[in-house]
Amino acid sequence: MSATSSPAPGAVSRIVILDFGSQYTQVIARRVRECQVYSQIVRCDLPAKEIAALQPRGIILSGGPASVYGKDAPQPDPALFDLGLPILGICYGMQLMGHHLGGKVEHSARREYGSGLLAVQERACPLFRGLPAAIDIWNSHGDKLTKLPRGFRTVATTDNSPFAAIEHPKKKFYGLQFHPEVVHTPRGKELIANFLYEICGCKMDWTMGSFIEQICAQIRERVGKDHVLLGLSGGVDSSVAAALLHKAIGDQLTCVFVDNGLLRANEAEAVQRLFGDNFHIRLKTVRASARFLSRLKGVTSPERKRKIIGNEFVRVFDDAVKSLTKAGTKTRFKFLAQGTLYPDVIESVAIAGNPAALIKSHHNVGGLPKNMKLKLVEPLRELFKDEVREVGAQLGLPKEVTLRQPFPGPGLAVRILGAITPERLRILREADAIVVSEMKASDWYYRVWQSFAVLLPVKSVGVMGDERTYENTIALRIVESQDGMTADWVRLPYELLAKISTRIINEVKGVNRVCYDISSKPPATIEWE
Repeated sequence: MSATSSPAPGAVSRIVILDFGSQYTQVIARRVRECQVYSQIVRCDLPAKEIAALQPRGIILSGGPASVYGKDAPQPDPALFDLGLPILGICYGMQLMGHHLGGKVEHSARREYGSGLLAVQERACPLFRGLPAAIDIWNSHGDKLTKLPRGFRTVATTDNSPFAAIEHPKKKFYGLQFHPEVVHTPRGKELIANFLYEICGCKMDWTMGSFIEQICAQIRERVGKDHVLLGLSGGVDSSVAAALLHKAIGDQLTCVFVDNGLLRANEAEAVQRLFGDNFHIRLKTVRASARFLSRLKGVTSPERKRKIIGNEFVRVFDDAVKSLTKAGTKTRFKFLAQGTLYPDVIESVAIAGNPAALIKSHHNVGGLPKNMKLKLVEPLRELFKDEVREVGAQLGLPKEVTLRQPFPGPGLAVRILGAITPERLRILREADAIVVSEMKASDWYYRVWQSFAVLLPVKSVGVMGDERTYENTIALRIVESQDGMTADWVRLPYELLAKISTRIINEVKGVNRVCYDISSKPPATIEWE
């Protein structure tokens, strides 16, 4: 099912966002949902008829890096402007509107990047209702509108642009030359809210409580009496998917948890306790440490590690499915569930040549044998990460699961630089457990994006108990981030760093040195491999 053919989440208000390649398109969608209105990102060239079929209350045209007059500039279906729907154009989206409706867009001799001050001329404009006459904004454009289309008027200006905000009151078309969706425009969310409520007439009907009810009904209707299989990793996405599916279909769900020997301390036991003992979900745990470690023996390349682990997981999962099918002849597995989120779905939206067409490797169960012939169930495909966490909380999952920090699919394998051995896994697992426990005890764990230990392929001289040692080095990586795309190292209190370091050196046999990674992303990455 493509992003554009996703079923409406009940009868909730919907805003359609046309993606023209802006790095902020997902941010626009999130801001709309923060106003409790459902947003859906679609291809920028989606035919107007298909947009109308989605029955949106309004349309937002995103920004983008192209120039509207450029040869290969992404363009919308011109019939979009004849649908009779309110439209908000942001930056490139505003320029597109002006370009298509008879205005003029030109290269600006003076570009506007960064902060600016917006002077509101028409205080009665519904877009600026309740806002002051001067607003701090964030700009990012090299072109600007130099002639208004017929029927439009200026609403607000900046020093560099006489048309920083425009409106066509009759058609309910609005354009903003700046970006209201970014945090650098402090009152921007109020602007978006005014477009949603005052102009489009949207209701605040997109809540996680209503989503749970609606998606459970959809799952029951689609699955019927058949059975669903889910690869459970213990991470946020698969855990919430498991809880949601179990609420919808109960014992028709079976989860497979693969212990690949690359997990953190007590991970397998925690999954069994939560899902098997507490939620009473049918859970098959596959102990496959020996299989994975034998395949990884002597491998030092990060990419080879990832491929080996991914391929072996497919084989182990396939064996588990065959085993379950043989054990219960009445069990009919016709569906495979995945914890796919909306950002994964959005990647299928971009058109060829759209700068937003960024492809990343999928972290969910992929590449399963075609002869399994399982249909996909993706109960979280409409949600962003923060919404998934909220759903998990409403379903009764503890915050240790819903607020868990990201953990790489290949597990500790990519936090061990160099070869993987049982001894090196023990060292990293014990060090990592200390990092997690101290971060939680100090109330820092839920304040950062990620905090973990890395085992380096470096040994150094040390002195312990008047004896010379030659042992391993642990690096601490603790970063803050909003989405993992960029990150900065956390200025952790020295006292906490000292406590973590002291405990690792004293309690983890084989370590005599701890270092702190103070590099940001970019140029470094969050994970070391």
